This record gives sequence, C-alpha cells and structure tokens, in this order.
Amino acid sequence: MSRRKRGQKVDGWLILDKPLEITSTQAVNVVRRLFDAQKAGHGGTLDPLATGILPIALGEATKTVPYVMDGTKTYRFTLKFGEARSTDDAEGEVIARSDVRPTPAEIEAALPAFIGEIEQVPPQFSAIKVAGERAYDLARDGEKVDLAPRRIRIDDFRLSQILSPDEAVFEVTSGKGAYMRSLARDLAQHLGSRGHISALRRLSVGGFTEKQAISLDALKALGHSPAAFEQLLPIETALDDIPALALSATEAIRLRSGQPVGLIHRQDRDRFRDFVPGCMVCAMSEGKIVALTRFEAGELVPVRVINH
Repeated sequence: MSRRKRGQKVDGWLILDKPLEITSTQAVNVVRRLFDAQKAGHGGTLDPLATGILPIALGEATKTVPYVMDGTKTYRFTLKFGEARSTDDAEGEVIARSDVRPTPAEIEAALPAFIGEIEQVPPQFSAIKVAGERAYDLARDGEKVDLAPRRIRIDDFRLSQILSPDEAVFEVTSGKGAYMRSLARDLAQHLGSRGHISALRRLSVGGFTEKQAISLDALKALGHSPAAFEQLLPIETALDDIPALALSATEAIRLRSGQPVGLIHRQDRDRFRDFVPGCMVCAMSEGKIVALTRFEAGELVPVRVINH
C-alpha cells in the first residue's frame, strides 16, 4: 500500500519578491508550508544578499521549471570599487584593495567588452559542483577552488547611476548561468580596480516581473486563505514563449496516456504550419495545459505530461 503524500495538491506559480538574508531554498520551504503543497521548487537561485524575483513552482508547475531557468533575466546591482571580497559580494572577507576609481566615461567605454557571448569564471562561493562537492562548501573550508570559465550571454549591460566615486549602479539583461557577482568583479578588474557587489536585485525571470510579485511578509499575512491562492498563476504562464496548440478531447486523452498525437490530415495543416521540426509545443485542452510536447515528423510527442 503506497504512502499518502504529505500536503495538498496545489498547482501553479507563485512569484515571490525574495527578501534579504534568506536563501532561495528557505523561501521555497516557507511558501510550500503556507500553501501546504505536496511539491515545490524554484526557477533560479538568488543569493541570500540578493532580493527580487524568485518564481516558485508548486505541484505540476515544477515540471516547467527548466523552461523558466532557461529564460532571460534582468538585474540591478551596485558595484563598490576599491575592495575585492572572497564571495564577490558584501558578505565575504576583503582579499584585495585598490585606490583606482574609474570615471563614468571609463566605465561606459568598458561595458561593450562584456556584452554578447563571453567567458566567465563563476564565484568561488557558488553552487557549482567540484568532484561532487559544492564550490561554496569547499570555499568555506578554506580550499582554493579552480572553476573553469563558462560561456555565458549578456544581452545588455548599462550604467544607470553613479552614487559616489566608490559606487555605481548597473542594469543587466542576461541569459542562463550568468553570475552578476562575477560580472561586477571582472568589470572592476578590467578598469584597473577591484570591486564587489554591495546590492543586487533581480527584476525579472523570463516573463515573470515585479508587477506579478508578492512579498514574503504580505504572503504570510494572507496565510492559508483563498486570497493567498489567488496569487497563484497558471502553470502555462511559464511557457508564454512556447507556441500553443488547442487539442480535441480525444487528442488530449492520447497525450495524457503518453501517446503521440498525429497531425497528418489535411485539416491539420493550418494548425501546425508555423511549427519547425524539433520545436516545443504547449498542448492545451479546455484552456489548460495537457503536456509539453515536441513536434516531430508530423506528430506531437509528449515530453512532460501535466496532471491537473
């Protein structure tokens, strides 16, 4: 006899405005308890010293997390010149100093070198695994971790404000896997100085923005109430960039049972004429997502079936 899962079946996305000084995992656990949800995950880690958009998936929405993590992200951060720190943010120990303070013109001239596809070495204090261990665990134990550079994408990098000779504010649009702490560190070094992030806020993840977000305090105030559940967004909200296709009831049943749906009849041509082989398709029925599918050889092949 199978064990009954703890919690309720709750499906959807909660867009949290994560506060300072808690981890993403702690935030997910609080949200999971508030909704008494069986399952929860998040769409991209935020450091404890970072605030902002943390999309939290509940129930069947966890099946769409990879598509959110692959989405474009926007950030605002403050770079403090003059001090390099072990964590590349304000939490770490000072490991190097510099008297160089770049001018606004020098900063502006340096930014294009960091736009496009670039090589980036992740921070020593990061969740990347090295020989099965998290880099931050090794770093906390005093070990020097040699992390290989990774190819990342920076779509936009702009100077938005000079707070003082020591501090400047930037806004960044990036692809998956880009570390803002590394970007700030490398920009400071490129300018002949040293630096670290003193403040960081994520403004958006994929299609999720601050307009949809709720603070943790506001969510706690709602408790386990209908008003809290009104904050949940449908699962398919995470898939706005993926083309959708409405299915008949019979086609939906086939997909839910793990079988492909053929689109080979003449009347189907208008339904899939914009699909290219291998593309992902969000299969819908009666306004709800049925499955994430791949279009192959005139068929929708189920990749992840969503059980409402």
